[in-house]
Order: sequence, then C-alpha cells, then structure tokens
Amino acid sequence: MTKTVSRWYSDRLKQEISLIRWGHWGKPVLLFPTAGGDAEEAERMHLIGAIWPLIEAGRIKVYTCDSVAGKALADKAGTVEYRCALLNRFHDYVAYEAVPAIRADCADAGIEVVAAGASIGAFNAVAVVCRYPWLFSGAVGMSGTYDLERLMGFAGTQDYYFSAPLLFLPGLGDGAMVDQLRQRVIVMPCGQGRYENPAESWSMAEILGAKGIPNRVDLWSHDHHHDWPTWREMLPQYLNEMVP
Repeated sequence: MTKTVSRWYSDRLKQEISLIRWGHWGKPVLLFPTAGGDAEEAERMHLIGAIWPLIEAGRIKVYTCDSVAGKALADKAGTVEYRCALLNRFHDYVAYEAVPAIRADCADAGIEVVAAGASIGAFNAVAVVCRYPWLFSGAVGMSGTYDLERLMGFAGTQDYYFSAPLLFLPGLGDGAMVDQLRQRVIVMPCGQGRYENPAESWSMAEILGAKGIPNRVDLWSHDHHHDWPTWREMLPQYLNEMVP
C-alpha cells in the first residue's frame, strides 16, 4: 500500500501528532479514529483495505490522524475542563494544521475535504464540518456517538458547547455559516445490532434538519453491530456515493 507518514509538534495540542496518507490522487478524505485510536488504527483494523479499491482507482486520497482528544476523554485524563478544552483545540488543529497540510499535499489551496469516522470518530467528522464548513464538503458519520456528556458522564463546559454540534447548532442564526452548511451533506449510517444506538443519529439529524442542512440517517440491520466489520462494509459504500 502507498503510505506516507508525517509528524509534527502541534502548539495547539502541546504534543506531536501524526498525519498519515494513503494514495496519490483523488478527493481527500480525513478519516478520524475511534475514541482512543491513533493514526494507524484504520490500517490495523482493515478499514484502509476495505476502501483500497477507491484509493487505487485514484478517486480518493485518505488521511488519518491521532485521536488526541478522544483518548483523553476515554481515559478521563485530567479535569473535565482540560478534556473539553483539548477537544476544542483538537478541532482547531484539524482546521488550521491538518487541513492546510492536506491541501498542500494535494497542491490545491482550495480543495474541500470529506470527513469520516465511526463512533466518536463520527462525532469529530460531523463536528468539523459543522464548525468549518468552508473546509469540508461533507461527512460520513458511522454509528455516531454525538452526546459525549452522556457517554463520558461529565457536565460540559463552554469548550464542549462549541465543540458539540448538538449544542451549538441550534444557537446559530441565519448567515454565511449556515448558508455554507446548507451546501454540505452529512450521511449518518447506523446499525441496529449490539451496542448501536440509532437514537444518537436521529437526534443529530433533527438538529441538522432544523437548520436546513442536508442529511440522511440510514439504518442497517440488526446483524450490523457497533464494530469494525460494520464500518468496513459501510465506508466504501458511502465514499463511493459522495465522491464522483
């Protein structure tokens, strides 16, 4: 597999973080890890292999990064305030470090990125599209977990408010940002098997729909669980749909 690894120190995150690329040509896709995953997770769990025909055909270039904030949340590192601030800064890292690096790699300063991920990776994929719609063309949020307060058992802070689309989207008034979001598309497939919670996706869809943001929830069968085999089946289908 064609694989390139970049690593740099992020002042925003106060640590080194990896950005890995698979492929040479095509629409850039930023694939977020699950909660505690690193940039290598997608390869280890055979997700890169599942979408390799799209990479090999030159339709997509796939980038992955470390789940810095997700790992801190899962590990309950530091205080709630620290974890929520890190989540906010992680999204800024994506917008102001990772995406510029992706655009430079693509030799296209204006190219839009597709965001994708599963579980908490879906939270991040949907969040960055909603926060920075001028950078992303859409998101694929598989088996999404969108209410991290409920999942992680904490009471959020202002940093969490601005990181979580369930909270900040209802407060956005009509304007340029919402207009841009209405030109994006967010697809949220979810299984109905073990550990899946379709209500999370429906709640997110309701918030998006109230703002006129195109979105779709696709329910898969009760044989599709909250696990990698489900996501290996889902991701090729939805990237094939979203990328010309």
